[in-house]
Amino acid sequence: MSSSRALPPLKSLQAFRYAAQTLSFKKAAESLFVTQAAVSQQIKTLEQALSVELFERHTRQVVLTSEGQYLFDYVEKAFGLLEEGVKGITQDPNSNTLVISSVPSFSSRWLVSRLGGFQSQEPEINLRLSPSIDLSTFADSDLDLCIRLGRGEYAGLTSKLLFREHLVLVCHPSMINMDEPIKAQLLNIPIITDTGPDVRHVWPVLQRFLDLYDMPMKSHLHVADSTSLVEALLSRQGLAMMRYGLVYEQIEKGQLICPLPIYMKSQYDFYLVAPAPHFKYQKVVAFKRWIEQEVKAIDLSWQAYLKAQPEMEEVRV
Repeated sequence: MSSSRALPPLKSLQAFRYAAQTLSFKKAAESLFVTQAAVSQQIKTLEQALSVELFERHTRQVVLTSEGQYLFDYVEKAFGLLEEGVKGITQDPNSNTLVISSVPSFSSRWLVSRLGGFQSQEPEINLRLSPSIDLSTFADSDLDLCIRLGRGEYAGLTSKLLFREHLVLVCHPSMINMDEPIKAQLLNIPIITDTGPDVRHVWPVLQRFLDLYDMPMKSHLHVADSTSLVEALLSRQGLAMMRYGLVYEQIEKGQLICPLPIYMKSQYDFYLVAPAPHFKYQKVVAFKRWIEQEVKAIDLSWQAYLKAQPEMEEVRV
């Protein structure tokens, strides 16, 4: 049987964590509701157990040694995971408030305008929406749920598919004369490119598919935000590959058109993401049930779009 070195006392590690965070034994003592002498003794115990000095003691402050900084990085991660785990299996501490982080483009183009329906169904739930592209670790946070565009692979978190995405070529109707050959016209229309990871790779593939690879298409605008990109399309600034879920309503209304019957499957889809226990919270269950019903409109629109254009062809990456 292999043996492992015993860990130092948890109480000493906790005292070290607070002292390292604040670089103050006094502030650490206040956070832990103990005396400064007790914190000092716990850290001394830890240093003796490890046979290293973790702090340089000065008259008015303490500073982490290189060993102390090294240890602190691990201690902070370890306590963060412990706190997240305890939080995950305990009862929802804020049952009447639902905190959601959503991809900004999905939030502004689709979600916000529909949230009134959820609030009508669940009037007792206060909703807080935070548009963000960063995936929270959910540690030290009151975040309940994320809506993310990706492959559904997030370490330590559970992902539930919301809907599949497809990319379509779109522009304002005034940019194209549908009675004339389309491909030749594309060469004279500026391209608006989305710098998102699921879209930025598509143009070389599309040019090869259209036999336009040796004839450079115009490009003069690169946009990192899909909401701004849609506005650029509506204002007749060019042509873009867009996620169908963000523009299907504009296509249905005739505000935007797809000049060629082609599409690509997106490398990324939309997911609900959270620690597994969060999906048992009643407020998350209610929101999941509501949004899954709402996004059916996107899939129904996509199926109707394909049916209306039997010549539709998939461009494979």
